[in-house]
Amino acid sequence: MGKRNGNAGGEPAEETPGGVPGAAPLDLNQLRTFLAVYRSGSFTAAARLLGLSQPTVTAQIRSLERQLDRELFERLPRGAAPAPFADELASRIVDPLDALAEVAGHGGDGSAEPVHVAGPAELLSHCVLPRLAPLVEKGVLLRIATGLTEELLEEMRAGRHDLLIATTRPRGRALAAVPLADEEFVLVTSAAWAERIGGPARIATDGPAALHGVPLVAYAEDLPIVRRYWRHVFGKRLVCKPAVTMPDLRAVKGAVVGGVGFSVLPRYLCLDELASGALVLLNDPDDPPINTGYLVQRPGSSDNPHVALVRNHLLESARGW
Repeated sequence: MGKRNGNAGGEPAEETPGGVPGAAPLDLNQLRTFLAVYRSGSFTAAARLLGLSQPTVTAQIRSLERQLDRELFERLPRGAAPAPFADELASRIVDPLDALAEVAGHGGDGSAEPVHVAGPAELLSHCVLPRLAPLVEKGVLLRIATGLTEELLEEMRAGRHDLLIATTRPRGRALAAVPLADEEFVLVTSAAWAERIGGPARIATDGPAALHGVPLVAYAEDLPIVRRYWRHVFGKRLVCKPAVTMPDLRAVKGAVVGGVGFSVLPRYLCLDELASGALVLLNDPDDPPINTGYLVQRPGSSDNPHVALVRNHLLESARGW
């Protein structure tokens, strides 16, 4: 905080919501613009979120900085980094402005815009969309996008998504995230390959060496899922190269079921195939590797009542994933 000047009678001057004593009250629209830039990390993204031109956003932030006599953002080649005082200002205004936005949003005719939901294609198709069917029947409109978490987070900051299922917790404080569900990873192959290598008993005896000569099917060339499984379960570094890569775990599962080789997949994706025998669980460790998924909501999306409806439904249904 800055200096606190006293008045002629020795009493401290009244402090404005922005933390500057004696200054005129701050403009609500400028505070909204500040919060949009703070959350999105970009003047351009904030302009899209607010429906304003970028020069208008820049002018409002400069006006607010002059009134506060504080720098709020460091202008970067790509985006804007909050200055220390911006963190303090955001913490003081975020709850009141979000509450005001929610009240204003619920004052309309009751209609709602589509809810934009994003996340990994496999999780959305297998777990999320089937459980949102009751909401669609009640009139909730959904717009689904798929992709990698980092790319989807950038799009969310730019205002493109209301809700995002992220495979990692977002960095920083601009996006709030809550744990949604844990996905467990399992080592699987087809029944034919399991018989050829001696099944789970052989893995229990020889460890990963039992898979020598079995083709590896993977999501990506750098084997992020399989390498993690090897380190966590076997305590060893994976040295083999994939025979087949496909950037869709559903396709990886299909290849393994078809007899291409072995892979590491989320258990939720394999339940039916494991139950039918189309896939064989090669290892069942007491401490399997897991990954926590997070549900992220875009700040400012609460003016659409259906966003909260979808969010709460996902948090409730995720207990059964």
